[in-house]
Amino acid sequence: MLVNLHVKNFAIIDQIDVDFGKHLNILTGETGAGKSIVIGSIGIALGARVSPEMIGKNGEYAMVEIVFHIEDKETIQQLRELDVELEDGQIVISRKIMENRSINKINGTTVSVSLIRRVAALCIDIHGQHEHQSLLRKERHLEIVDEYAGKPCAALRERIGKRYKDYKKLEQELSQDTMSAEERARQKGFLEYEKQEIESASLQQGEIEQIDDTYRLASRAGVILETLNTVHQLCSETAGGAVSRGLQHLQGIADADATVSGLLEELLEIESLLGDFNREISEHMSDVTFDENELRDMERRLDCIHNLQNKYGRSYDEIMEHLRKVDEKLLQLDDYENYCQTRREQLGAWRTELEGECAKLTELRRKSSAQLQKKIAQALEELNFAHVDFEISLEQKENMTADGWDDIEFRIATNPGEPCRSLGKIVSGGELSRIMLAIKSVFADTDHIETLIFDEIDAGISGRTAQKVSEKMSLLGSKHQVICITHLAQIAAMADTHFVIEKAVSENQSLTQIRPLKREEMEEELARILGGMEITEAVRQNAKEMKVLADNCKSYMK
Repeated sequence: MLVNLHVKNFAIIDQIDVDFGKHLNILTGETGAGKSIVIGSIGIALGARVSPEMIGKNGEYAMVEIVFHIEDKETIQQLRELDVELEDGQIVISRKIMENRSINKINGTTVSVSLIRRVAALCIDIHGQHEHQSLLRKERHLEIVDEYAGKPCAALRERIGKRYKDYKKLEQELSQDTMSAEERARQKGFLEYEKQEIESASLQQGEIEQIDDTYRLASRAGVILETLNTVHQLCSETAGGAVSRGLQHLQGIADADATVSGLLEELLEIESLLGDFNREISEHMSDVTFDENELRDMERRLDCIHNLQNKYGRSYDEIMEHLRKVDEKLLQLDDYENYCQTRREQLGAWRTELEGECAKLTELRRKSSAQLQKKIAQALEELNFAHVDFEISLEQKENMTADGWDDIEFRIATNPGEPCRSLGKIVSGGELSRIMLAIKSVFADTDHIETLIFDEIDAGISGRTAQKVSEKMSLLGSKHQVICITHLAQIAAMADTHFVIEKAVSENQSLTQIRPLKREEMEEELARILGGMEITEAVRQNAKEMKVLADNCKSYMK
């Protein structure tokens, strides 16, 4: 669940810190108070695009940070597959937004925005107007049916997707693989040249690395010998002679001065070290050889190897893999007709396999669609879609795809006697939001995403419908953490945790603030929503009664 939201210097938010509760969290406030900015800041934290103009006036950057506490084992495993480990059961996502860039972190480690989006998709589901509108796309309907069908459907889709990719690749290759005898001869000659060039080089495993190192040393052998010889002369003749003469002088006075005796011992040690150094450098000089003929042989071998690398691969393994493919292609060209026939038979076998798997997928979707149709229809009735007729249409596409050959569409009739038609031709924006709520309530028991956010869920509804929506929201909140912005008292009354968003206006700026409400404050906020300009005692009493009824309703639902 979403535990905490911290926002600093974002739009008209100076700084807010919100601790969300379990179950149903309600956010209310006057129009223009900044409710959409608060929800927008959550979206920014989850990887949404942000404009530098959204940085506030109180600094050079904006900061948005959210904290999730994750308990679901499947979600934890999926996070681990993304190399994201929980710390004390939590994930902290932060984004520091500057004028030209942003710094994105998960649990203190800098990450890409794409990783944040993938992590967010496992932790939270945001339903605003855009998400509601996605119900108008038939592709989304297929996704919902497959999600309801569960793991067996996911496994089938994965197998079909992989085999379909192989099938289409082979189909394309066969459509292009129509070489004439002359073309085959030309290609065969080119391949035989490549084969001969690689094989005649007699390349050995590890040779590329070894000869590079050997040549590097051999090519500088002359410089190395010259330098070592210079150093040896300096240390053996110049420095050695000077040390010997110094010893002779000190030995003459060592008996007369104790300090000089100590200096003599030090100089004797220097003479010994210098002698050891001269012997070692002399031995190394004898090991370094410089043979111009050998160097030229290595250069020719390197030229040969670099030529192979430029044509066939940077490493020994890559070059040998290219040779293997050349041999394979030559065999194909030698028996071209049989090769093409074998590939056509392979294509046919894969087609048969795909048709069988797609038939299984269609049957699974048909069964799941029938069950899902009944549940969504029931949920819609509970959301005050009177006499609703909802159906999930499943038809076969003309051509197979990586998702099978099923064309799935949600259709609805909201008035008795009308035929079911596409959602886009029947429902309004407010009705779309209720349909999405119905779908999410059906998935409440199986959905592993712990946190759901609903924005604009109350668009175009009032009265009895609003009451039904509030009851469904509370029921959904009993199994998930739900965060909802609303303008309706019926929905706000169901809050387990209630926040009010306010705008503080001064001479220079307007700032958005958010605070949790106590029980008495919840009733006062309900009265504000109900009463408009003037809040009378009767309105307050109505708000208090509405809150009691909501409590009783939640107790009944549990």
